[in-house]
Order: sequence, then structure tokens, then C-alpha cells
Amino acid sequence: MVVHLIDGTYELFRHFYGRRRGRPNPLGAVQGVLHTVLQLLEGGADHVGVATDHVIESFRNDLWPGYKTGEGVDPALKAQFGPAEDALASMGVTVWPMVELEADDALAAAARISAADDTVEKVCIWTPDKDLAQCVVGERVVQVDRRSGQIRGAEAVMAKYGVPPALIPDYLALVGDSADGYPGIRGIGARTAAVLVNRHGPIEGFPPEILGANRELALLFKDLATLRAGTALFAGLEELRWRGPGRGFGAVAGQVGDARLAERAAAVIPARSAGPAR
Repeated sequence: MVVHLIDGTYELFRHFYGRRRGRPNPLGAVQGVLHTVLQLLEGGADHVGVATDHVIESFRNDLWPGYKTGEGVDPALKAQFGPAEDALASMGVTVWPMVELEADDALAAAARISAADDTVEKVCIWTPDKDLAQCVVGERVVQVDRRSGQIRGAEAVMAKYGVPPALIPDYLALVGDSADGYPGIRGIGARTAAVLVNRHGPIEGFPPEILGANRELALLFKDLATLRAGTALFAGLEELRWRGPGRGFGAVAGQVGDARLAERAAAVIPARSAGPAR
């Protein structure tokens, strides 16, 4: 069994900015997300979960005033988050709309729960977000970067960032993450950060002279970068099993501007009788 975990926030952004040509569709990004998930289902996926940032802010905003917010997000994009969540649920897909935690935290928790099940062969986390690299475990829990087409196991994470998956939060604490709104430690670039982390391990074990007065700031940034994988997001993998679209999905497909989505979704279940699901 392969479990597919999708970063719905990333997919909404990707489709919103990739579909801005031609006649505008107020639910065009929603349509794109449904296409993306349906392609996985048509390819044989049968255990799927999608996480979204239902509210852009999270508990991390209380920890660091510069942490990312919904400010600056195009209102036309922000307005599609709720409809996307509803549309996916109507299609029969498990959705986690996150409020106090973030979509990344949900994906980390889902990966942990899924990987703990011996019947799971592989967990695929569909996002290019470097935060999620900390969830990679060997070749069993991998990160799929749709933009580059790369599948990153532990060796690929090491090759890309210079540190193993477990030390990604320490690495990010030092170099910062502009997308999330924290700057890292002044004077420490990616190469130096990788050397320090590989030499000394987690920041907590750094010799005092390495970070000096910046130690507490680095630990704060590490807390921001550390995903809350311990969240009890769901009880078992049966909650992720896709059993087909709901009865109202035809109307939803029409509302997002592509009635064929309903036909395609309805055709997936009988098509599976021709071969095993993945």
C-alpha cells in the first residue's frame, strides 16, 4: 500500500498562478487541485489525504512576530481555500483544514501515523516545501517535488541540503526561511550551516562559542521549523481510503467549471477491477 499526502495549500497557489491566462474562473485553482488529486486516483492511488491552511496564521505567529500571515495573499486565491476543501470532501477525499496548526504539521503527522502501519510500503508527501524534508525516512517516507519531478528519499535530502532529514529543523534555524518569515542567524549561510550541523548535531549540543548570544534565537527558529508530527490527526488508515465520489460531486464539478471531473471520478472505481490499487 502507498499512502499519498498532498500539500493542498501549495497546490492552490500553484494552480492559481498557473491558470491566470484566458477567461478568468473564480474557482480555477479549485478545479486545478481536483484535477491533480484525480490524476493520482486514476493512477491507482487508494489512500489519499490533503492538508490545507484553512487559516494562514498559526500558533507560530505567537512565537515570532515576523512569521508568515495571510497578508499579501491575493483575495481571489484566499477565497478558494474553503471551496477547495468542500470540493475535495465531496469527491470523497480526506481533507485536513488546519487552523491552529499548519498544513505542514498535518502532513508530518499523517506521515508518522501512516509509516507506523506495517501494511504501508511507502508514504509519498507531495510538496516541494523544504520543511517537509524532515519527515523523510530512508526510501519509505519520501518527498515528491512536482515541479522538478524528483522523488527525495534520505540520500536525496542529504544531497540537496547537506544534512540528513532529522537535522533539517536545525539547518533551517540557522539559514532561515524567507517563505515562513524568519531570517536565520546573521552570517551563517547554507554551506556553513550544513558543516556546523553535521559536525555538532542538533543546535542544543553546539559548543557555546558557536552561536554566542544568538543561541536562544536559533533555538526559537528551530522551534518554528519543527513540525508537530505528534498530532493525533486520524486513528487509522481506513480513514484515508478513497471509496469514490459523493452523490453531490456532479454539481460541485459543474460549479468549478469542469463537469467532466465527475465522470472521471465515477469511472475510477470500476476501472480498478482491471488491476490492483497502489
